[in-house]
Amino acid sequence: MAESVLVVAQDREARGTREARRLRRKGFVPGVVYGHKEATVAISVNGDEIFKVIRQGVRVVDLQAEGKVQKALIRDAQWDHLGKELLHVDFARIAADERVVITVPVVLRGTAPGVTAGGVLDQPIHSLSVECLAIKVPESIRVNVSELQMDGVIHVRELVLPEDVKAMADPDAVVVQVKQKLLEPEAAPAPVAEQAEPEIIGRQAKPEEEESE
Repeated sequence: MAESVLVVAQDREARGTREARRLRRKGFVPGVVYGHKEATVAISVNGDEIFKVIRQGVRVVDLQAEGKVQKALIRDAQWDHLGKELLHVDFARIAADERVVITVPVVLRGTAPGVTAGGVLDQPIHSLSVECLAIKVPESIRVNVSELQMDGVIHVRELVLPEDVKAMADPDAVVVQVKQKLLEPEAAPAPVAEQAEPEIIGRQAKPEEEESE
């Protein structure tokens, strides 16, 4: 589990696209804090600090905002189309005993023997929706594939989840598998064109002469 870290936020009165761009030029990222039947508050946070927090997989922070420090879950982060610039961050107020449903990445560990034997690793599920305590959101769900043989499959029900974490997906859904490598069909031989009979150039046979009366 990722440890909670302190994130200092400033109140943000002005809103809109122009104000958001101005903040980002100054090195800040606009955001909001909501939840627990309290008013939604517009804030801004230091861009470098929140970028580092998110990249490290931290999901729960001690958010200093509204003149107090409170537990908050990083519910959503919006990036530019290149996935490089952080545009906006949503924080949700949480309590220590609160359970939340959240999506976490699925990370594969190890080398599957089936792949070494010539198979292809197929991972249909790259992120998983889980239910857990808000202060104990896992950074990721790790899946060990070091014993996955050819045609082997790991389903959601077979995942080893952290304590008190429940998967919300279909238990029979395939997380990862090793498939046989499909052989490309051999190209059919080109049809052999029928060889036309050679045309005989020369004197043609005369038609039979009519019998004289």
